[in-house]
Amino acid sequence: MLRSVQGSGPDESDDTTHACLLGVCDGSGWILREDDSAEPCACRERMIGRAQSRGMGSGIPKRFVGVSFDREPIVALDPFVLRYVRAYIEQLEAKIESGRGLWFFGDVGTGKTSLAMLVADAAHKRGLSVAVYSVPRLLADIRSSYDQDSDHTFLGLFKRLSGVDLLVLDDLGAQRQTEWVTEQLYALINERWQDRSPIIVTHNIPRPPEFKPLPELQRQIERLADVGRTADAAADPILRRLEAVAAELRKHELAPPGQDPFEGLREQLGARTVSRLAEVCGDPIPVMGPDLRMATAPS
Repeated sequence: MLRSVQGSGPDESDDTTHACLLGVCDGSGWILREDDSAEPCACRERMIGRAQSRGMGSGIPKRFVGVSFDREPIVALDPFVLRYVRAYIEQLEAKIESGRGLWFFGDVGTGKTSLAMLVADAAHKRGLSVAVYSVPRLLADIRSSYDQDSDHTFLGLFKRLSGVDLLVLDDLGAQRQTEWVTEQLYALINERWQDRSPIIVTHNIPRPPEFKPLPELQRQIERLADVGRTADAAADPILRRLEAVAAELRKHELAPPGQDPFEGLREQLGARTVSRLAEVCGDPIPVMGPDLRMATAPS
């Protein structure tokens, strides 16, 4: 028979001592047997991981504290996307264990970061170690690690980035592209891909310009009608207008269905990196719509 043991875990000021992350021990990370021997609780590994990840990235930014399926902007997003994210969170431990992440792409201000923070918050509440980075901030931290002492070396940072349970890379593609940047991102993503460690990715993609043939067709038809109303009109102008209408129809038939979400990133990051991200995260989830920040901006 086991009993929880007091006072043998991390510092009491640490929030992980308030309650066992798994509801087994008293939050100390140890369970006391009847013969007075102690054994580590399964939550201890999670506590250690959280302690090691503390100070990495931004954590959950203040703007996203309290993010929830029941609050804006999440509640207003596409129900299909929300069902997908909700299912991921419901199976979070299994997804983390299998190394499956998520990839959100779309227009600026559509809620991609909010969705990523929703997942990160759920992971944190379940005692998993989480590192949240905008990619420009990540690269700045990597650069600064070159000049730090032995406790904050590049290799130390890289090890922690590789070992955290869940890594969030926000605004991938927002960084200025150089050979050095490409190498750093490939090394990190490749390491997590090899270790089957999940990544949550967001990146913006310009919405392809909408092709609207109907207004032009309407104009051509009106011009054709004007020609037809002219009593002495020759056949040639009518034929030219018909050809113009036919050309608009051909353009509509040949219009591309949409932009490849990987196209720009392949140019920025290289095909190897994007391929590994796609395997870790699966198919990118489109999060389209108006800029929600503009909609809520004070007048």
